[in-house]
Amino acid sequence: MNLDAVKFDERGLVPVVIQDADSGEVLTLAWANREALERTLQTGQTYLYSRSRGALWKKGETSGHVQELVEMRLDCDGDAVLYRVRPHGPACHTGARSCFFNPVTPETAPPLGWVLEQVWRTIQDRLEQRPEGSYVAKMHAAGLDRILKKIGEEAGEVIIAAKNPDPAELAWEASDLVFHLLLVLAERGLSPADLARVLGERHQPAEDA
Repeated sequence: MNLDAVKFDERGLVPVVIQDADSGEVLTLAWANREALERTLQTGQTYLYSRSRGALWKKGETSGHVQELVEMRLDCDGDAVLYRVRPHGPACHTGARSCFFNPVTPETAPPLGWVLEQVWRTIQDRLEQRPEGSYVAKMHAAGLDRILKKIGEEAGEVIIAAKNPDPAELAWEASDLVFHLLLVLAERGLSPADLARVLGERHQPAEDA
């Protein structure tokens, strides 16, 4: 990214939107000066500028809740920056995952990407911790063939539900299938990011012949 294209304000600052690269969730709106942007690019971790302290700061410097930079983008006018990150802990000083937790309008269902990311992180946690009574840990212990058999069973239930008139039943069974698909991805060392990459490649605009 060419920082010469960034339009800093009269204070030498530019607003920074920080977004979870995997779920798409907006985590924080903050500020950066040129040095903060440079340090972020150099280190691969989030650096910002504190207007109250008048100083550069690294996200997670004291809390340990660092953010790994995946990508930095500049908006169409050049006067706002996007950090796409992988957070290691809450983004908000309150302990909330995102700073945007106060609804103004009636709450709607959370975005699909956010939900899938939470389910994925739960699966990863269960595989690492192996808590007693965990369904994920139990399926992992049973082995790949058991997981694959379960996927076949869930796929059959989706087919049956799709033939029935109740859409809620279909949504329920489809959710079970998606969960077990995520489980087998984890079992084989893949992640939802691998699916996103393949689907993204498939849906690239075709080049003119």
